[in-house]
Amino acid sequence: MLLAADVGNTNVVFALFDGRAIKARWRIATDPRRTGDEYAVWLLRLLELEGYKREDITRIIIGSVVPRSIHNLTVLAQKYFGIEPLIAGQDEAQWGITIDVDEPRSLGADRALNTIAAHEKYEGDLIVIDFGTATTIDAVDFTGAYKGGIIAPGINLSLDALVGNTAKLPRIAIRKPDNESVIGRNTEDQMLIGVFWGYVALIEGLVSRMKSEIGRPAKVVATGGLALLFDEISDLFDAVDSDLTLTGLAILAERASA
Repeated sequence: MLLAADVGNTNVVFALFDGRAIKARWRIATDPRRTGDEYAVWLLRLLELEGYKREDITRIIIGSVVPRSIHNLTVLAQKYFGIEPLIAGQDEAQWGITIDVDEPRSLGADRALNTIAAHEKYEGDLIVIDFGTATTIDAVDFTGAYKGGIIAPGINLSLDALVGNTAKLPRIAIRKPDNESVIGRNTEDQMLIGVFWGYVALIEGLVSRMKSEIGRPAKVVATGGLALLFDEISDLFDAVDSDLTLTGLAILAERASA
Protein backbone atom coordinates (compact mmCIF):
# COMPACT_ATOMS: atom_id res chain seq x y z
CA MET A 1 0.00 0.00 0.00
CA LEU A 2 1.00 3.61 -0.54
CA LEU A 3 1.19 6.17 2.25
CA ALA A 4 0.85 9.70 0.89
CA ALA A 5 1.57 12.83 2.92
CA ASP A 6 0.17 16.12 1.66
CA VAL A 7 1.79 18.94 3.64
CA GLY A 8 -0.10 22.21 3.47
CA ASN A 9 0.48 25.45 5.32
CA THR A 10 -2.28 24.61 7.83
CA ASN A 11 -2.52 20.80 7.96
CA VAL A 12 -0.67 17.65 7.00
CA VAL A 13 -3.01 15.03 5.53
CA PHE A 14 -1.86 11.41 5.46
CA ALA A 15 -3.75 9.00 3.21
CA LEU A 16 -3.40 5.24 2.83
CA PHE A 17 -3.96 4.10 -0.76
CA ASP A 18 -4.75 0.70 -2.19
CA GLY A 19 -4.31 1.50 -5.87
CA ARG A 20 -6.27 4.72 -6.36
CA ALA A 21 -8.70 3.97 -3.51
CA ILE A 22 -8.17 5.80 -0.21
CA LYS A 23 -8.59 3.33 2.63
CA ALA A 24 -7.85 5.71 5.53
CA ARG A 25 -6.82 9.29 6.11
CA TRP A 26 -5.58 11.31 9.04
CA ARG A 27 -5.00 15.01 9.57
CA ILE A 28 -2.63 16.85 11.89
CA ALA A 29 -1.72 20.53 12.23
CA THR A 30 1.36 21.53 10.25
CA ASP A 31 4.36 22.16 12.48
CA PRO A 32 7.77 22.13 10.76
CA ARG A 33 9.37 21.43 14.14
CA ARG A 34 7.51 18.15 14.63
CA THR A 35 10.09 15.37 14.52
CA GLY A 36 9.91 12.05 12.74
CA ASP A 37 9.61 10.35 16.12
CA GLU A 38 6.62 12.52 17.05
CA TYR A 39 4.91 11.72 13.76
CA ALA A 40 5.55 8.03 14.35
CA VAL A 41 3.95 7.93 17.82
CA TRP A 42 0.79 9.47 16.36
CA LEU A 43 0.65 7.74 12.98
CA LEU A 44 1.54 4.18 14.00
CA ARG A 45 -1.21 4.21 16.60
CA LEU A 46 -3.75 5.43 14.05
CA LEU A 47 -2.70 2.74 11.60
CA GLU A 48 -3.28 0.15 14.29
CA LEU A 49 -6.73 1.55 15.12
CA GLU A 50 -7.69 1.23 11.45
CA GLY A 51 -6.52 -2.38 11.39
CA TYR A 52 -3.28 -1.90 9.44
CA LYS A 53 0.33 -2.75 10.21
CA ARG A 54 3.40 -0.76 9.27
CA GLU A 55 4.45 -3.71 7.09
CA ASP A 56 1.39 -3.09 4.90
CA ILE A 57 3.02 0.11 3.65
CA THR A 58 5.46 -0.52 0.82
CA ARG A 59 5.75 2.96 -0.70
CA ILE A 60 5.66 6.50 0.70
CA ILE A 61 5.35 9.78 -1.18
CA ILE A 62 5.56 13.29 0.26
CA GLY A 63 4.20 16.45 -1.34
CA SER A 64 4.92 19.62 0.58
CA VAL A 65 4.58 23.39 0.33
CA VAL A 66 6.50 23.65 3.63
CA PRO A 67 10.12 22.72 2.76
CA ARG A 68 11.22 22.39 6.41
CA SER A 69 8.78 19.53 6.95
CA ILE A 70 10.30 17.26 4.30
CA HIS A 71 13.32 16.24 6.39
CA ASN A 72 11.28 15.10 9.39
CA LEU A 73 8.82 13.16 7.23
CA THR A 74 11.76 11.54 5.45
CA VAL A 75 13.09 10.45 8.86
CA LEU A 76 9.66 9.00 9.65
CA ALA A 77 9.69 6.98 6.43
CA GLN A 78 13.25 5.73 6.78
CA LYS A 79 13.33 5.00 10.51
CA TYR A 80 9.87 3.57 11.12
CA PHE A 81 8.93 2.04 7.75
CA GLY A 82 12.35 1.27 6.25
CA ILE A 83 11.36 3.10 3.07
CA GLU A 84 13.12 5.81 1.11
CA PRO A 85 10.24 8.16 0.31
CA LEU A 86 9.46 9.77 -3.00
CA ILE A 87 9.47 13.56 -2.84
CA ALA A 88 6.95 15.05 -5.26
CA GLY A 89 8.72 17.12 -7.88
CA GLN A 90 12.15 15.60 -7.26
CA ASP A 91 14.25 12.80 -8.80
CA GLU A 92 12.05 9.94 -10.09
CA ALA A 93 8.92 11.79 -8.92
CA GLN A 94 9.38 14.76 -11.26
CA TRP A 95 6.15 16.45 -12.25
CA GLY A 96 6.22 15.27 -15.86
CA ILE A 97 4.07 18.19 -17.02
CA THR A 98 4.75 21.37 -18.95
CA ILE A 99 4.85 24.33 -16.55
CA ASP A 100 4.34 27.24 -18.91
CA VAL A 101 5.04 30.20 -16.62
CA ASP A 102 7.89 32.67 -16.10
CA GLU A 103 9.32 30.85 -13.06
CA PRO A 104 8.43 27.13 -13.28
CA ARG A 105 10.40 26.27 -10.13
CA SER A 106 8.17 28.53 -8.04
CA LEU A 107 5.06 26.43 -8.64
CA GLY A 108 3.81 24.96 -5.36
CA ALA A 109 3.61 21.19 -4.99
CA ASP A 110 -0.12 21.29 -4.29
CA ARG A 111 -0.86 23.17 -7.51
CA ALA A 112 1.32 20.85 -9.59
CA LEU A 113 -0.38 17.81 -8.05
CA ASN A 114 -3.83 19.30 -8.68
CA THR A 115 -2.84 19.87 -12.30
CA ILE A 116 -1.71 16.26 -12.72
CA ALA A 117 -4.84 14.78 -11.13
CA ALA A 118 -7.31 17.13 -12.80
CA HIS A 119 -5.91 16.50 -16.28
CA GLU A 120 -6.07 12.74 -15.79
CA LYS A 121 -9.63 12.78 -14.42
CA TYR A 122 -11.32 15.50 -16.49
CA GLU A 123 -11.16 16.30 -20.19
CA GLY A 124 -10.36 19.52 -22.00
CA ASP A 125 -9.29 22.89 -20.65
CA LEU A 126 -9.66 23.18 -16.89
CA ILE A 127 -9.81 25.79 -14.17
CA VAL A 128 -8.80 24.30 -10.82
CA ILE A 129 -9.79 26.12 -7.64
CA ASP A 130 -8.20 25.04 -4.37
CA PHE A 131 -9.72 26.47 -1.19
CA GLY A 132 -6.79 26.20 1.21
CA THR A 133 -4.89 28.60 3.45
CA ALA A 134 -4.65 30.61 0.26
CA THR A 135 -7.21 30.21 -2.49
CA THR A 136 -5.57 29.38 -5.81
CA ILE A 137 -7.24 29.40 -9.21
CA ASP A 138 -5.18 27.68 -11.90
CA ALA A 139 -5.49 27.28 -15.67
CA VAL A 140 -4.67 23.86 -17.12
CA ASP A 141 -4.93 23.48 -20.88
CA PHE A 142 -6.24 20.46 -22.79
CA THR A 143 -2.70 19.01 -23.10
CA GLY A 144 -2.23 18.98 -19.32
CA ALA A 145 0.12 21.97 -19.28
CA TYR A 146 -0.01 24.34 -16.34
CA LYS A 147 -0.55 27.81 -17.83
CA GLY A 148 -0.60 30.03 -14.74
CA GLY A 149 -3.15 31.22 -12.25
CA ILE A 150 -4.20 33.39 -9.34
CA ILE A 151 -3.35 33.46 -5.64
CA ALA A 152 -5.83 35.11 -3.26
CA PRO A 153 -6.02 35.12 0.54
CA GLY A 154 -8.04 32.18 1.83
CA ILE A 155 -11.40 32.99 3.38
CA ASN A 156 -10.27 32.06 6.91
CA LEU A 157 -7.09 34.08 6.45
CA SER A 158 -9.19 37.08 5.41
CA LEU A 159 -11.43 36.65 8.42
CA ASP A 160 -8.43 36.34 10.77
CA ALA A 161 -7.01 39.58 9.38
CA LEU A 162 -10.34 41.36 9.82
CA VAL A 163 -10.83 40.23 13.42
CA GLY A 164 -7.18 40.60 14.38
CA ASN A 165 -6.91 44.18 13.19
CA THR A 166 -10.13 45.55 14.66
CA ALA A 167 -10.97 46.26 18.29
CA LYS A 168 -14.64 45.27 18.47
CA LEU A 169 -15.41 42.81 15.71
CA PRO A 170 -16.09 39.29 17.06
CA ARG A 171 -14.81 36.02 15.68
CA ILE A 172 -17.48 34.22 13.63
CA ALA A 173 -17.70 30.83 11.99
CA ILE A 174 -17.71 30.58 8.22
CA ARG A 175 -21.04 29.18 7.08
CA LYS A 176 -23.75 29.76 4.53
CA PRO A 177 -25.83 32.83 5.59
CA ASP A 178 -29.42 32.17 6.62
CA ASN A 179 -30.73 34.04 3.56
CA GLU A 180 -29.43 35.76 0.44
CA SER A 181 -29.89 39.30 1.71
CA VAL A 182 -26.75 41.40 1.59
CA ILE A 183 -28.11 43.98 4.05
CA GLY A 184 -27.12 42.73 7.48
CA ARG A 185 -29.14 43.70 10.54
CA ASN A 186 -26.40 43.12 13.13
CA THR A 187 -22.62 43.06 13.30
CA GLU A 188 -22.23 39.29 13.01
CA ASP A 189 -24.54 39.08 9.99
CA GLN A 190 -22.78 41.97 8.31
CA MET A 191 -19.42 40.28 8.79
CA LEU A 192 -20.72 36.96 7.46
CA ILE A 193 -22.22 38.67 4.42
CA GLY A 194 -19.00 40.52 3.70
CA VAL A 195 -16.81 37.46 4.05
CA PHE A 196 -19.08 34.81 2.51
CA TRP A 197 -20.89 36.63 -0.31
CA GLY A 198 -17.82 38.77 -0.90
CA TYR A 199 -15.83 35.60 -1.46
CA VAL A 200 -18.45 34.15 -3.77
CA ALA A 201 -18.31 37.35 -5.84
CA LEU A 202 -14.51 37.20 -5.91
CA ILE A 203 -14.45 33.60 -7.16
CA GLU A 204 -17.22 34.09 -9.72
CA GLY A 205 -15.62 37.28 -11.03
CA LEU A 206 -12.12 35.84 -11.36
CA VAL A 207 -13.32 32.61 -12.98
CA SER A 208 -15.39 34.59 -15.47
CA ARG A 209 -12.38 36.69 -16.43
CA MET A 210 -10.16 33.61 -16.68
CA LYS A 211 -12.65 31.83 -18.96
CA SER A 212 -12.73 34.86 -21.24
CA GLU A 213 -8.95 34.89 -21.42
CA ILE A 214 -8.72 31.16 -22.15
CA GLY A 215 -11.14 31.64 -25.03
CA ARG A 216 -12.34 28.02 -25.06
CA PRO A 217 -14.85 26.12 -22.92
CA ALA A 218 -13.22 25.19 -19.61
CA LYS A 219 -14.50 22.93 -16.84
CA VAL A 220 -14.18 24.27 -13.29
CA VAL A 221 -12.92 21.75 -10.73
CA ALA A 222 -12.95 22.72 -7.05
CA THR A 223 -11.04 21.14 -4.19
CA GLY A 224 -10.11 22.03 -0.61
CA GLY A 225 -12.03 22.19 2.62
CA LEU A 226 -14.58 24.85 1.70
CA ALA A 227 -15.36 23.68 -1.84
CA LEU A 228 -18.50 21.84 -0.76
CA LEU A 229 -19.77 24.87 1.15
CA PHE A 230 -19.54 27.14 -1.88
CA ASP A 231 -20.93 24.43 -4.15
CA GLU A 232 -24.21 24.63 -2.19
CA ILE A 233 -24.95 28.15 -3.36
CA SER A 234 -23.34 28.36 -6.78
CA ASP A 235 -23.49 26.48 -10.07
CA LEU A 236 -19.97 27.64 -10.82
CA PHE A 237 -18.28 24.25 -10.32
CA ASP A 238 -18.52 21.42 -12.84
CA ALA A 239 -16.95 19.06 -10.29
CA VAL A 240 -15.99 19.08 -6.62
CA ASP A 241 -13.10 16.74 -5.91
CA SER A 242 -12.00 16.91 -2.29
CA ASP A 243 -9.16 14.40 -2.82
CA LEU A 244 -7.60 16.01 -5.88
CA THR A 245 -4.19 16.74 -4.32
CA LEU A 246 -3.93 13.30 -2.72
CA THR A 247 -4.92 11.68 -6.01
CA GLY A 248 -2.12 13.63 -7.67
CA LEU A 249 0.33 12.07 -5.19
CA ALA A 250 -0.99 8.58 -5.97
CA ILE A 251 -0.66 9.18 -9.72
CA LEU A 252 2.89 10.49 -9.31
CA ALA A 253 3.84 7.45 -7.21
CA GLU A 254 2.40 5.13 -9.88
CA ARG A 255 4.42 6.86 -12.60
CA ALA A 256 7.57 6.68 -10.52
CA SER A 257 7.10 2.94 -9.98
CA ALA A 258 6.50 2.39 -13.70
